[in-house]
Amino acid sequence: MSDTRLIHGQSLGAVRGERVLFRDVSVEAKAGDLVLLRGANGTGITTLLRQLAGLSPPQAGEIERSASHHWIGHTNGLKAHETPRTHLQHWAKVWGSEADIDDILKRTSLRRPADVPSRMLSAGQKRRTALGRLKLVSRKLWLLDEPFNALDTDGQAYLAEMIEAHRADGGAVIAALHGAAPVKASSEVAL
Repeated sequence: MSDTRLIHGQSLGAVRGERVLFRDVSVEAKAGDLVLLRGANGTGITTLLRQLAGLSPPQAGEIERSASHHWIGHTNGLKAHETPRTHLQHWAKVWGSEADIDDILKRTSLRRPADVPSRMLSAGQKRRTALGRLKLVSRKLWLLDEPFNALDTDGQAYLAEMIEAHRADGGAVIAALHGAAPVKASSEVAL
């Protein structure tokens, strides 16, 4: 793969209250990489991922980004009244995307519940809706918090295919995971 570095976090640290979550952690992703962030609950892997996404400032260290990124958090970012269709249409409009929403709904197995409010969707359908945002615009770096959570076997296989296709196209993924990954990582960072 290429040596194109898309993001580099050096000597990062975070404190919650008076407790140090992590210190002197470095993370780097180049084109084609899949970097897994690993750690027990409460060790700060979501905090680290939020720092990499620019949602929380690092309390120590520096982050250099050379690529635009997608962020998919563990809460999916759906409003209770939004349907999968209206959610994707909203973000397509915000980002100026001309992506085929119906095709995304089909690929994410959301055609049937496409017009059901998210408050009535299963956890897996909500996750699939959030992951559909990855298809709206092309961004080289994907930052994903527990992306396989709530997905059934087919959903996990589809996401693994998406990740591998993204990597093959010169993109990179940094994902926080607690469990087994159905994809092979290029590196892991343990907290």
